Amino acid sequence: MLFPTLDFAIFFLPVLVLVWTVGKASNEWRKIILLLASWVFYGAWDWRFVALLIASAAINWGIAARIHARLDRDEPAQPWLAIGVTANLLILGAFKYYGFFLEELAVVLARAGWSRDLPVIEVILPVGISFFTFQGMSYLIDIARRQTAPASFLDITLLMSFFPHLVAGPIVRASHLVPQFQAMPRLNRGMVATALILITWGLFKKSVVASELSVALVDKAFFDPAAQTGFDLLAGAYGYAVQIYCDFSAYSDMAIGLAALLGYRFPRNFDQPYRATSLQDFWRRWHISLSSWLRDYLYISLGGSRGSLAFICRNLMITMLLGGLWHGAKWTFLIWGALHGGVLAMERVWREWRPAGWPTLPAPLAMLLIFHVVVAGWIFFRADTLAGALDYFAQLWAFRPGVALASPLLVGLIALGLAMNVTPPNLLPVLARRVAAWPAPALGLAVGLAILIIDAMRFEGVAAFIYYQF
Repeated sequence: MLFPTLDFAIFFLPVLVLVWTVGKASNEWRKIILLLASWVFYGAWDWRFVALLIASAAINWGIAARIHARLDRDEPAQPWLAIGVTANLLILGAFKYYGFFLEELAVVLARAGWSRDLPVIEVILPVGISFFTFQGMSYLIDIARRQTAPASFLDITLLMSFFPHLVAGPIVRASHLVPQFQAMPRLNRGMVATALILITWGLFKKSVVASELSVALVDKAFFDPAAQTGFDLLAGAYGYAVQIYCDFSAYSDMAIGLAALLGYRFPRNFDQPYRATSLQDFWRRWHISLSSWLRDYLYISLGGSRGSLAFICRNLMITMLLGGLWHGAKWTFLIWGALHGGVLAMERVWREWRPAGWPTLPAPLAMLLIFHVVVAGWIFFRADTLAGALDYFAQLWAFRPGVALASPLLVGLIALGLAMNVTPPNLLPVLARRVAAWPAPALGLAVGLAILIIDAMRFEGVAAFIYYQF
């Protein structure tokens, strides 16, 4: 069930009505309604994995209770924390990495002359498994660090199942969302206006910009780079940078807006990432919930910035390599992570060793440089295989003349997507404040008209969000 579809609208509107009518009398019933709705939403892909979602929540709830009990008795909680983190990683590994490691093991055995027929099991990847397992781990770690209080079974199950963020984030932490679940939410005109603007804006980014670039340019460019001209490949690389930004930020915008209509606040997940002047700055702006998760639970746990320069660079590399592996079991993701880790390490070395008096790059040049580093990484990220990524770079280097794919419309969409990153940062909040003063019929009419215009502009059909595969 995809957000920008009629099916989702038919699902969401009754849930919204139930939550603000039946749920108004009892917060517990409100949460039960949301939990059941979330299971229906998730079960629309495959009902079998609803049981996995419930089991994952039960494991994390039970182990969190053990950790808290040990802390209350001033006993070490690390053994139970290790069990909990291992359980989450085993769930993630069994579904997401089994096939990859089996293939690599077969290659190693064949090279050693020990070729064997290894057991092949076709594993279906549950949608959003990386997101809800990371939420479970962060909950356990926060309990062990005494940074959050234990939640009830209903609250932790709803935290991990809540449909607005379930399948593609943001990764909302227990310390942020559980206290909201425990209080009866309130809805005001400002929240409604902000929610409707975010949902409409996300619908435009996904249905018009991301979908059109994907089908008409990016998919064709990456399918057979050798058949494309140099300009089309360059446009394909830029197009994918815009596609993945518009696609993923659209999901986050719509998730934040849908949660707001239900009375809950999610943290911002994107902040104009392509205006970053360093790769560190990029990661403060891109997929903020994941980058902050990696920083707080992995980088700091490894030692963070406490130690020698070599130690810090090691931590950056490990963090980004594992961040790449989080996206999927492919060498292209690992190389993408290595590229980001290597550049982050070089930035750190340069900050420490830059000769006194040397000027820094002007902001526009720094933005241009970092953008192209990110685009180079996106080529590895998008390619189906490592060979395909290397072929893309080789054909770009050859740069055959001509234009076949990059129509004026597509170039315009790329320019529009990039322009989104240099508009005033508070543009949407300012617009929301102004719209909040409109009469309700005028606001409803404006949103309805905007949706009709977007529907008329959009490409036929709606593809799944890119981050559904993670």
